[in-house]
Amino acid sequence: MKSFCIIAGLLTCLSLSAQSTGVIIVNEPADSLAMDSVDGFRFTTIDSVAITPVKDQNRSSTCWAFSTLGFLESELLRTGKGEYDLSEMFVVSKTMMDRATYFVRQYGEGSSFSPGGSAYDVIYCMSHYGLVPQEAMPGIRYGAAKGDTLPVHNELDAVAGGYIKALTGGKIKKLTPVWKEGLQAIYDTYLGICPEEFTYRGKTYTPKSFAKELGLKEDDYVSITSYTHHPFYERFALEVPDNWRMDQMYNIPIDELMAVIDNALANGYTLAWGADVSEDGFTRKGIGVMPDADNGAEITGSDMAHWLGLKADQRKEELTKRPLPEVEVTQQMRQDAYDRWENTDDHGMQIFGIAHDQNGKKYYMVKNSWGTARSDFKGIWYVSEAFMRYKTNDILVHKDALPKDIRKKIGLK
Repeated sequence: MKSFCIIAGLLTCLSLSAQSTGVIIVNEPADSLAMDSVDGFRFTTIDSVAITPVKDQNRSSTCWAFSTLGFLESELLRTGKGEYDLSEMFVVSKTMMDRATYFVRQYGEGSSFSPGGSAYDVIYCMSHYGLVPQEAMPGIRYGAAKGDTLPVHNELDAVAGGYIKALTGGKIKKLTPVWKEGLQAIYDTYLGICPEEFTYRGKTYTPKSFAKELGLKEDDYVSITSYTHHPFYERFALEVPDNWRMDQMYNIPIDELMAVIDNALANGYTLAWGADVSEDGFTRKGIGVMPDADNGAEITGSDMAHWLGLKADQRKEELTKRPLPEVEVTQQMRQDAYDRWENTDDHGMQIFGIAHDQNGKKYYMVKNSWGTARSDFKGIWYVSEAFMRYKTNDILVHKDALPKDIRKKIGLK
């Protein structure tokens, strides 16, 4: 997930009204969480699971780390461990070193080296390297002295990418045993050194002992996708560049994937969501919809001549400023979009609730990592069922959140 991760914005992350108490969404009465937008959408929360405050990935391609750690933070709330703020840049540093190693072993062919990643990268890091709290590794060295505490990775990505390109570009015929030390020095310089030991809440930990105390286990989490180029109810590695670890995902029909999401939310679980947000229906205002653009004039009430005369950005505005009829998403539509590169692994977020608009239409509540000033809902997006069905690449969820019949079909105990 990389393409849209870098669009997080230049704006400084503003505080949420409830941020002083840490957890920002709990299972409050629905009416207390009703929200109005500046356009024609009005939402009422039907159900929601506790999440930690919205963060800002700023100018970095690290949505995968923010979204999945946010998911794990909700898991800690769910299991009674309390509120934690986990370090994204610890995970980024460990993951990028692993990705570089894999890329170099491939001689720079057959894989990619980029700052994107997947939800599984975070789970792998937790299991193999551990985790650390944010205060143990803030991950900002280059701007902290000036009060800039948000990630800016343009230079880091260019330098690390250039280093790896120099190694794999064909001019070097034999590598020295210290090339990893050179790359690690780059990440250490920009992100800080990953701590081998730290003190947190009066206790001394290593990253592994800290992760162990949190009680989260790799085997408890499953990745799920829905495509027809592999058999349903079996596992396969989804063929997208940022699944470079070849995470084996359970493949189930899209109706059942949606049932997993609904069952999880109904039972107090959130989900890490890998999605394509390049669609016009995913707006910067906090809306994700799939309006029927082919019938734009009809559904917006405009005459055909007027509709055809609109520019692309005007059509997008017309189709996303109020609830409208949406396309009927089929399994084949998803497959066709994947095979045409229209559905790509753009962005990672966290699904945590269900809301209805003023017409009773269902939407999913999604925590983004673009700060609180990037949408009309302070960092929360409302995503329609049609958008979720069409643009979901994969989800990561606790295995206990799956309905029993689906667990049986995939052979999950």
